[in-house]
Amino acid sequence: MTTTNAPTDWPRIDTVFLDMDGTLLDLHFDNHFWLEHVPRRYGEARGLSFEAARAELHARYRDIAGTLDWYCVDHWSRELGLDILLLKREVEHLIAVHPHVPDFLEALAALGKRRVLVTNAHQKTLALKLERTPLAGHLERVVSAHDLGIAKESPAFWPAFQAIEPFDPERSLFVDDNLDVLRTARAYGFRRLLAVLAPDSRQPPRQTDEFPAISDFSALLPGLAAAAQSTVSGA
Repeated sequence: MTTTNAPTDWPRIDTVFLDMDGTLLDLHFDNHFWLEHVPRRYGEARGLSFEAARAELHARYRDIAGTLDWYCVDHWSRELGLDILLLKREVEHLIAVHPHVPDFLEALAALGKRRVLVTNAHQKTLALKLERTPLAGHLERVVSAHDLGIAKESPAFWPAFQAIEPFDPERSLFVDDNLDVLRTARAYGFRRLLAVLAPDSRQPPRQTDEFPAISDFSALLPGLAAAAQSTVSGA
């Protein structure tokens, strides 16, 4: 577990915005899907070797990385001639919640914090993952960037999001594993940002000095417990 300046001022935080893939859910599913499963199925459909299919797809991924189309199930279904949602269901057993996430979400609820999922995932992918996990029962709201037509990487995202979910950036925490997304949130005025260093459980943790960071949510539980105890003591 790695922690770098994790939030301790919970009484000054009203709302916690949380990314999904790589933050609450293990990114291994998505990495395996896009880097292994889709190239294999695409190669089978086109008569290409796995290596040739993967090389072609990696180039196509890079071309639109960070845009809403990159996250769009319908876009890739059209582009590749594959039923992407059906392919996701072929490996849906790999969808998994990161350790300590339910405890963290319940600790936030005990302190009366609003918990909002903010994801770039397409609505079809989002529905599949909420079907396969207990996340929905621990959240006050779920928003897909596709609802707004703007990816979280875009400077236009947070103004549009503010219009449907009013919040005070000074009294909000945003947790994400994507540093580009965190930079956009910082530019919008978020005072509290937290990076996730181990989005994929099968990969070694990353490092960043740019943002406060955690390897997993167990790092935040002691601070939340202390805040809860302080609330009880002050009642």
